[in-house]
Amino acid sequence: MHAAAMDARAAARLRTVLGHLGRPEPRDVVTHPTSGTVSPTSFHPQQFQFTLDNSILSLEQRQFYEENGFLVIKNLVSDEDIQRFRDEFEKICRKEVKQDGLIVMKDVSISKLQLAPSEKVVTKIQDFQEDPELFRYCTLPQILKYVECFTGPNIMAMHTMLINKPPDTGKKTSRHPLHQDLHYFPFRPSNHIVCAWTAMEHIDRNNGCLVVLPGSHKGSLKPHDYPKWEGGVNKMYHGIQEYDENSARVHLVMEKGDTVFFHPLLIHGSGRNKTQGFRKAISCHFASSNCHYIDVKGTSQENIEKEIVEIAAKLHGTESNISLKDIWTFRSRLVKGERINL
Repeated sequence: MHAAAMDARAAARLRTVLGHLGRPEPRDVVTHPTSGTVSPTSFHPQQFQFTLDNSILSLEQRQFYEENGFLVIKNLVSDEDIQRFRDEFEKICRKEVKQDGLIVMKDVSISKLQLAPSEKVVTKIQDFQEDPELFRYCTLPQILKYVECFTGPNIMAMHTMLINKPPDTGKKTSRHPLHQDLHYFPFRPSNHIVCAWTAMEHIDRNNGCLVVLPGSHKGSLKPHDYPKWEGGVNKMYHGIQEYDENSARVHLVMEKGDTVFFHPLLIHGSGRNKTQGFRKAISCHFASSNCHYIDVKGTSQENIEKEIVEIAAKLHGTESNISLKDIWTFRSRLVKGERINL
C-alpha cells in the first residue's frame, strides 16, 4: 500500500475519533462516548470481536471500542474512594504500611539518592493484591460492571498498579515509551483481557497523560526492549522497537474519577510530567478466568520473562527456575464468578 494511502487511512481514523468528541483539534482530546444511538441497519453481531453481549455498553460504545481499542467512562470512581486510595498510598510511601508481595519503584533519576520516605520518592507501586484498601479498587462494582463487557462473568485481577508520575528532572525519565501491555502477560486470548486505568486527579499533556494509537489493538504483538534514551529508562519500561512514527495519536485528557478501559494490544505510553506535582492513577489488568497460560520461551516475550524472574528472585528469594506463569499465578486474584483456568 502506498504511503499516501496509509496516511489517508490514519487521518480518516483520527477524524472518526475526533468526531465522537466534537472537538476540532487533536491536541487535547478526551474520548468518552458514554451514550448515544446507532442506526439498527448498521448493527451486525458478527462485527463485534473485542466486546461481549450485555446491556451495559451502548452500540456506539461497543463500536468505538471495536474500532479504537479503548473507551473512557467519565466520573466512574468517587472522590471518596480516590482519597482513600491516595491516603493508603502515602502510608505505604512513609513505610507505615507494608504488605507481602508489594513492589515499590523509584524513578531512575533519583533511585540512588538517599531520601526520606515520602511520596516524592516513589514512582509506582505494583502488585498490591495483598493490601485490602488498595485492592478494593479491583472489586468496585462500577469497575467490574464494565470489565465484564470485555472478559465475561468470571473475572481475575491479574496485575495492579498505582502510578505516581514524578515531576521530570530534565532527563525525561518520567516518560513511558510506547508499548503493548500484552508483552508482559503469558496468558491468552488477548481479547478477554482489559485494563481499567483511573485518573486520581486532572490529567493532561502537561503532567503526562496517556497517549494511544487508535486501532493499533487490531495488530499483532510487536517486539519490545529498552528504548535508547540518553537520560536513562526505568526498570521494565520496555518499548516497541519499530512502529510508524506518523501514526495518528490521541492524548487522553481525563478528570479525577474518569476511567479508561483498553485492550492489551493497544499501543500506548505517556509523556513526561512538566509540572511540579505528582500525577497519580490507579489501575488493574483483568482477564477472564477462562484464559490459559502460554510458554513464552522462544517468543518476543522471552526477554521480559527473564527480567521479571530475576527481579522476583532478588525481591522474594524465589527459585531461578520459576516461570512467568508461576509469578502471575501468585499475583492473580478472583474478583467475580468462578476460577476456571487462571
